[in-house]
Amino acid sequence: MTPDKSRPSDDDGPWIRSGDAFARWRDGDRAAIDDLVREMTPVLWHVVRAYRLDEDVCEDVIQFTWLTLVRKADSVDNPRAVASWLIITARRQAWRVASRNRREDATDEEVLAPALPTSRPAETEAIEADDNHRLWSAVAKLNERCQRLLRVIAFDDKPDYKHISDDLGMPVGSIGPTRRRCLEKLKSVIAGEEATS
Repeated sequence: MTPDKSRPSDDDGPWIRSGDAFARWRDGDRAAIDDLVREMTPVLWHVVRAYRLDEDVCEDVIQFTWLTLVRKADSVDNPRAVASWLIITARRQAWRVASRNRREDATDEEVLAPALPTSRPAETEAIEADDNHRLWSAVAKLNERCQRLLRVIAFDDKPDYKHISDDLGMPVGSIGPTRRRCLEKLKSVIAGEEATS
């Protein structure tokens, strides 16, 4: 019986065997992808584990690599280059994942310190809370139209008048003047409360 020259022998290198399997798969032999996976997955494991990723993350990276090959098989011009293509793809994805994990795990005090809120004196917080309470109590004494408008614009540096117009059923041109009148009424309410306290 003569040996089948279409299939590589065990003596052939992994690059040749993987290239042959890839070429057969692209030519329509669906089972050839199994040969390619069997040949290259152990190699990809070694490549990916070098990035000190957890086992489940390594599996995800390798799965991503195979899915990318299936999607972009036409981008591999030379079947013998498929092993290198797979290794490079796995290495790039492992590097991306490892970099993202390092950023997420960065808990060094120098990294966190700028992001942490500075503690304020309890007295300052108490005064601010009291001011806020008095302000919103004063807003509650205005008519409903002013209350709704001031609540919408209070937390927006650059209010979208078109959006406010739709939400409150007010013409865009009347929002600014109404806002001014409402703020004047609010100042009067606050001044009156301060005069009686």
